[in-house]
Parts: sequence; C-alpha cells; structure tokens
Amino acid sequence: MAGRAFADRLRHPLSGLRVGLPRGIAARLLVVQLAVLLLVAVVATAALWADSRQRAEQAAADRSLAVATTVADSPRVAEGLASADPTAALLDYSLDVTRDTGVDFVTIMDRDTVRVTHPDPDEIGRRYLGTTGPALAGRSLTETFTGTLGPSVRAVVPVRDADGGIVGLVAAGVTVDRVTEVLGARLPGLLGTVGALALLLAAGAVLLSRSLARTTWGLGPEEMARMLAYYESVLHSVGEGIVLVDRDRRLVLHNDQAAELLDLELDPATGPVEIHELGMPPAIERLLVAGTTADEVVHLPSGRVLVVTQRLALPTGRTGSAARLGTVTTLRDRTEIQRLSGELATLRTLSDAMRAQTHEFANRLHTIVSLIELERPREALALAAAELETDRRASEGGLAADADPVVRALVRGKAAQAAERGVALSVRVADGTGDPGVPATELVTIVGNLVDNAIDAAADPSVATARGDDRGRVELSLSRTDAGALVVEVADDGPGVDPAVRPRVLEFGVTTKAGDAGPRGVGLALVARSAARLGGRVEVGDADAPLGGARVRVVLPADPAHAPGADPDDVPDAADARDGGVRA
Repeated sequence: MAGRAFADRLRHPLSGLRVGLPRGIAARLLVVQLAVLLLVAVVATAALWADSRQRAEQAAADRSLAVATTVADSPRVAEGLASADPTAALLDYSLDVTRDTGVDFVTIMDRDTVRVTHPDPDEIGRRYLGTTGPALAGRSLTETFTGTLGPSVRAVVPVRDADGGIVGLVAAGVTVDRVTEVLGARLPGLLGTVGALALLLAAGAVLLSRSLARTTWGLGPEEMARMLAYYESVLHSVGEGIVLVDRDRRLVLHNDQAAELLDLELDPATGPVEIHELGMPPAIERLLVAGTTADEVVHLPSGRVLVVTQRLALPTGRTGSAARLGTVTTLRDRTEIQRLSGELATLRTLSDAMRAQTHEFANRLHTIVSLIELERPREALALAAAELETDRRASEGGLAADADPVVRALVRGKAAQAAERGVALSVRVADGTGDPGVPATELVTIVGNLVDNAIDAAADPSVATARGDDRGRVELSLSRTDAGALVVEVADDGPGVDPAVRPRVLEFGVTTKAGDAGPRGVGLALVARSAARLGGRVEVGDADAPLGGARVRVVLPADPAHAPGADPDDVPDAADARDGGVRA
C-alpha cells in the first residue's frame, strides 16, 4: 500500500488545478466516453429515423403504385370513362377501393386530367394537381407532391381501352401525415433500443473506468508523470544495482549502478531484452532466468564480490503466481568490504599467532625468573637454552636460511597456536623460496587459512579418539617447481574431506566443520580467490595425503601476469551450488 499512500500525497499539490474537471485518467476517460456515447446515440437515432422514414415513404409509394395499377387495369374503369356520366359510374368504386386498400385517395381522371372521382366532391371536375406527363406518355410514375389533401406520396398510372389507347389516368396516394403517424408508432421501440444499447455501453465504460482507476490509483497524467519522475530519480540515485525482469525473462528496467556492476552496455530507453543476449556472468544469468527468490547470495563476477537479493515483483495488494509481474533483483557491491575483511582476517591470524606465542614465552619466562629467584642460575640458563632449541627445531627446523621474514613470523606464530591446541606443526621451506614473489597479504591469506583449517581438523576430538593419540599432526611445505612456480602444500591427519562436499569445497559457505559458531565456509574460498587473482590453482584431495587426512596444494606461477591459471571469474561461487550459498 506504500505506492497508493505515495499517490495520495502526490495528488495534494495538484488538487487545486482545473477546478470542476476530473483529475484522474480514469475519470477523464469516463467523461470522454460518455460524451462520445451520447453523440453516437443522437447520431444513431437520427440516422435510424431518416432510414425508417425513407423506408416508410418507399412502402407508401409501392402500395400507391400497386393500387393505382390495379384500378387502371380494371375494365370497369375504361368503360366508366367512356360512359356519358363517368362520375356516376366510377365514384362509388373509387371510394370503395380507397377504403379497402388503406390509401388516402384514389382519383380517376380523363385524358385531359380533369378529375371524375375524388374523396372531396368539391374537387370533382377540376384539374388534377401533380405530374401527369409520363403517365399520358404511357409510363407509370411515383412522386411526393402537395395536393388538395396536403403533401402525399402518390402514383399515377395510365388507363387503356381495349385497343391500347390511353383514355384516362388513375392516381392513388398516401398522405405524408399518415407516413409520419406510422413512424411515430415505431419511435418508442427505436428510442428504447438505442437507449438500452447506450445504457449497456455506459455501464461498460463505468466498469472500465473503475478498473483503470484501481490500476492508476486514481492519478491524473500530471500526477503520474511526477510520480514517474520521482521513481526514476530514486532508481538512479541509490547505491545498489536494481534489475527488473518480466515474466518472459526479459530485462525491462535497470539503473546505472546495475549496468556498472554487470558490465551492461545497454541504453535504458531500449525495450525489453532477452537475458541471454546481455552477456551477463553465468551464475547471475541463471538466477535471473530461474526467477526464484534469493536472500543475500554471494556472487563473484569479474573480480567483484556481489551480494544479490531477488524478490518477486507483485502489484500492490495482490498475491499469487497470476499477479506476478516478474522479479526485482538488487546487487550490492561488497568488493571493498571483502578486501578489508580479508586484510582483517590476515591481521587477526597474525595476532592470534603472536598471542599464542606470547603465552608460551610468558610461561617459560616465569619459570626462568623463578629459578633465578631461587638462586639457580645454571638451571635457568639450561632451561632457556633447551626451550630455545626445542622451539627452533619445532618451528624453524624446515625453514631455509633465506626464508621470507613474513613466512618466518607466520610459521612461528602458527607453531605456537598449534601447540596450544595439542597439534604438532612441522614445516619445510625449501631453498629458493626466500622471495616468494607473492604479495605478503596474499601469502598470509593462503598459508594462514590453510594451516588454520588443518589445525582445526587435526585437533578434532573424534579423530584423536579414533587414532588413539591425543596429539594431531600438520605438515606445511613451501617449494618451487622446475618452472619456478611456488607450491604451498598443507596436510593433516584429520578426518579428510567428505567426498560429497569435495566438488564444492572452494565455494563460499561450503564447509565440512560441525557447529554453527562463527563464520563457516570462508577460509578455502578466500584461498581460492587469492590463488585465482595470482593466476594459480588449488587442488584438494585426500587419497594421496601423506598423513591420512586432507591435503590442499596451491600452485602459484612465477609470473602471475602471464600465467595460464584460473581467472577470478572462474572461481565457484555460492550461486553455482544446487542447494544454497553463503549468507552475507
């Protein structure tokens, strides 16, 4: 209902305009429809009236012609005209025909057009008023003429004797008043038909107006234009990408931020475009085409970290699949936040390692101080030397002389951290790795997360019980291939990787760890992202693991810029998983 409330607020600034005229599109359309309907009804009534009048006059002319022809063909008429007193012979006959046929008059006249019969006796002996030329020439005629009885529709037919000669004329007609009376009797039915049709159309117009009013929230063109301008402004001012896909899986609307995040080169004014024609990242394209809901799912297109939410687009106040307009998808760019989170995780790893190492050193220092206080300097010195040698062998026994300082610091910290959790960490850093050729932050992310995961697996109590040994083992090795690629390999004696999870273990949110505390499914995903950025690859397996648990091997080329390794776009993301993804 937020849209309707906004429409109500939007309507107030225009409420004083055009007083007396409807504001809404629906109301305006209804007024126009009713006006047009009234005009059509008037025109239709006039047209029907004119047509009916023409038909009535034609019917009167046809009847008059039929009566006149019948009378003229009667032998009695020709004989009467030839008699000494035509009026006495034919008057009663003509009046009977007039009464029996429903015409208003039947006039018989001689060849000189002098009337011998007429409904009005005073007109007998006078000349006939009307056209007679064609009849005297032997042809019948019909016309509308104003005679002694007023305007009438009449027919004039010649009377022939036995030899075919014209001896007189017969005129029969119906007055226009009689025709008008007939039309008047038909008028109520005509008006009723037109009125019923007009009412039916008016009811349809009202129903259409109400439906349109619900659709447009009763807004007028000016208000709708203003609301559209507001929505357009909001759409292009938000920091999130917004994509609207219709029910036919076509992109119908997007803002500038969405175009930037998805690398869309599309004019916003372009009509609907098929999703598969846009060249979107495959995972996001699948989500848009599927049309399913998604709640803050992480996608990794073009080196970005996008948090995607997709909802069904429904009209206000309507639900159900029939009401669906499509889907609305929002895209939030979390790339910078993810980068900072990765750096924070790196610093936290170093911090945890240093804290563990500090704890161990504190215990040893307290013991040495106590021995000195007890005036046992030789024992204190021996303990310090022994602890130093033990620590050096444990943490640096495998370190090359030219080992990178960052690697040294990280290894020492992880060794102390592993010792706290009852895990023995053995390290082997081969010669030639003194300069890893990898940014320190990326190296710490890769090594730190791999060792952390391995320590977690080796310290699993269920595994310790199964192996009958409380102390787990983790091996870390750094070496180079013949081609100069840096190889980081971490193995543990934990439970290994579940075969069902292994194909997706590098995805965000996928984990083999139990419990819900803390974020899950992040470490290996970060390793995969870092390796991809450096042009390397990640191999996960346990079939040939030296300690019987899991083994993860990361290969980083000597020259990442020309490496044939994975592209960050190829790193699996949560949307590629069939059963869900990571929650941001």
